[in-house]
Amino acid sequence: MKVYTYSEARQRLARLLDEARERGEVRIKRRDGSEFILRPVSPRRSPLDVPGVETGVTREDILSAIREVRERPAKPTVT
Repeated sequence: MKVYTYSEARQRLARLLDEARERGEVRIKRRDGSEFILRPVSPRRSPLDVPGVETGVTREDILSAIREVRERPAKPTVT
């Protein structure tokens, strides 16, 4: 992995960001010898954010089914 000086990093920030995205990280070294790692942040996604499924069912079909179920008399529970 290439280590960039602080001055190089300042001059080529956009390129370093692209390189960090491609390689996973980039090191930047200051004059005093301290080093830093620049890493891209993974976007946070909800586990509920899933692609939809094409069923051919319309919104009205779904609402009609819900109304139908709600209008049915309740079944007695067996104990």
